[in-house]
Amino acid sequence: DDATVDDLQAQIQRLSKEKKRLSIPAVEEKAKPVVLTVGKALSAFGLKTGDKLTLKDLGTQIGYQTVFFWEYFGPMVIFPMFLVFRKQIYGADFEPSETQLLATAYWMFHYFKRIVETYTVHSFSHATMPIFNLFRNSGYYWGFAAMVAYFICHPFYTSPPLERVYAGLAAALLMQVCNLTTHINLASLRAPGMKGYQIPRGFGFNFITCANYTFEIYGWFCFNIATQSVMGVVFMCCGAGQMVIWAGQKHARLRKLFDGKDGKEKYPRRFVILPPFI
Repeated sequence: DDATVDDLQAQIQRLSKEKKRLSIPAVEEKAKPVVLTVGKALSAFGLKTGDKLTLKDLGTQIGYQTVFFWEYFGPMVIFPMFLVFRKQIYGADFEPSETQLLATAYWMFHYFKRIVETYTVHSFSHATMPIFNLFRNSGYYWGFAAMVAYFICHPFYTSPPLERVYAGLAAALLMQVCNLTTHINLASLRAPGMKGYQIPRGFGFNFITCANYTFEIYGWFCFNIATQSVMGVVFMCCGAGQMVIWAGQKHARLRKLFDGKDGKEKYPRRFVILPPFI
């Protein structure tokens, strides 16, 4: 209550670039504020002298790469711990089956691939995110890693026929290669210094808006065919549900941006994420 205008101005000056967000206040009751994108001209937002803007303190921020590293490093370490410390966790020592070893190796490879992509392939439109996301995202990935591993590495786990295991994991690996290819395609969409949305093209994207999500989901589907894990199916469905929402939003945004009017290219007809269903 004793704070002064001087205190407020000093606090604003102390805010780092990553913690500031400028937006145009919403005019209509249900409309959302328009966030000003760094690097774009003010005229692109229709701003003129005298217009009002809102400055928001985004709170403590953390780098995208840091968040992605820890949310992926956890599952890569947690899953094999259920085999390494099987006697302590299950109260019995046993020889892991070939399926348990292969499933563990695949799981570790998957998250190792994600970490490598984070530092070598992905580019981020924002440098940071709220630090809360680190705990939320890590809780999701670490928690599911523990739950899936507990049942697959259990001494009473019953493996499907090895022929199905081999075929399922081989198909899952193929999906990972396809997923990597789509990520490389996305990273090369914009030339250096170019900003704004582009129509995804190339492997997978000529038919599917979010082909990277497609191969991610189908990869986990193949993993579950190989492991026959109920908790693995739950993990796949939770992830797929979120990706379907993101894909629908991206598909709608691209169709709106590339509407074929005023010289713009018209967005081609494509599946959204899961052919032949969506």
